[in-house]
Amino acid sequence: MDTFSQLLDGVLSLTWQSGVMIAVGLLLVWLAVKKEYEPLLLLPIGAGAILANLPLSPLVGEHGALTLLYDLGVSNELFPLLIFVGIGAMTDFGPLLENPKMVLLGAAGQFGIFLTLLLALALGFSHEQSASIGIIGAIDGPTSIYVSNKLAPELLAPITVAAYSYMALVPIIMPPIMRALTTKQERAIRMPYSSREISQRTRILFPIVVTIVVGILVPFATPLIGMLMLGNLMRESKVVERLTGAASNELTNIVTLFLGLAIGSTMIGEKFLNVATLLILLLGLIAFCLDTAVGVLFGKLMNVLSGGTFNPLIGAAGISAFPMAARVVQREAQREHFDNFLLMHAMGANAAGQVASVVAGGVLLALMGAG
Repeated sequence: MDTFSQLLDGVLSLTWQSGVMIAVGLLLVWLAVKKEYEPLLLLPIGAGAILANLPLSPLVGEHGALTLLYDLGVSNELFPLLIFVGIGAMTDFGPLLENPKMVLLGAAGQFGIFLTLLLALALGFSHEQSASIGIIGAIDGPTSIYVSNKLAPELLAPITVAAYSYMALVPIIMPPIMRALTTKQERAIRMPYSSREISQRTRILFPIVVTIVVGILVPFATPLIGMLMLGNLMRESKVVERLTGAASNELTNIVTLFLGLAIGSTMIGEKFLNVATLLILLLGLIAFCLDTAVGVLFGKLMNVLSGGTFNPLIGAAGISAFPMAARVVQREAQREHFDNFLLMHAMGANAAGQVASVVAGGVLLALMGAG
C-alpha cells in the first residue's frame, strides 16, 4: 500500500509544466541523436531536463546529485573556464596570424551583442539581464554561461539553452542571411592563400601577448582569455603534449558532460516556462542574426577597400561558433564554384571571433560593474 501511495503521489505531482519540459528534453535528445546538432551538449542538457522534471526527483534540490554538479562547477564558473582550456588546446590561430586583418571581422561579429542589449532594455529587462541576453549573440556557450551567471543567474537556463541551440543551428540560420546580403559575383570571389610561414616563436608569443594585453585593457575578461590562451600555449609549446591531449579530450569531455547535466537540471518547468524565456529565445536569435549580418556587411566594406578581391562571405565567420561558422562560409562559397576554397581565410576570422567574444563578455561585465 505504501508503494502504491508513493506511485500515486508521484503521478499526481507531475504538473503540466514538468510534462512540457520533459517533452523539451526529449526534443533536445532527438536533435542530438537524429540530427547530430551539438550532440555533446544537447544530449546531456536534454537528459538533465528530463531527470529534473520527473515527479519528486531526488536528483534536484538540497543534496541532489544534479544540484551538487551545478554548485560544484556552474555557480562558481569553474566548468566554463575548464572548457576554455580545452578549446584553446584545440584551436589553431595560425590562419589568424597569417592574416591579422581578420581581427576586424572578429570585432564586427560582436556588434549584435550590444544592439540586442539595447533592445532588451527597451523590452523591460534590467541592465544586467539585458547584457546577459545580448551575449547569446556571441554563439559561444562557455562565455554566455560565464557572463550570465555573474550578471543574471536567474536567467542562466534559458540563456544557455539558447546559446547552444543556436550554435547547433549555425548551418541553418546563417546561409539565408549571407545570401541575402551578397551578390553572386561577391560570393564567387576567389582569394589566394598566404605563403607566409608562422614560426613557432610567434605561435608561442601570441597567447602570452594576448593574455597580457587583454588582461590590462579588459580585466574582467582575464579569467576567460587566460584559460583560452593557456590551452593554446600548451598546444603551441609542444612540450606538454600529455597535458594538451588531456585538456582537449578527457578534461573537455568530462566537463562538457557535467556542464550539460547541470544546466539541464535548472530547466524546471515552473521556473522555465514563462514569457521572459520566450523573449530571451527570440532576442538571442536576433542577436545571432545581427552578428552575422554586421559581419557580412563589414566583409563587403573590406571588399570595396580591397578593390573587389575580398570575399564578403568571410565576414560571417567573425562570430564565435568555432569552427562551424567557417565551414558554413566554405560551403556557401562552393555553392557558386566547387573549386573556391575559403576555409583557411574563414578560420582566421572565426578564430578572431573566438577571442573577440571573450573580450565582448569582459566589456559587458565591466560596463555592469560585475566582479
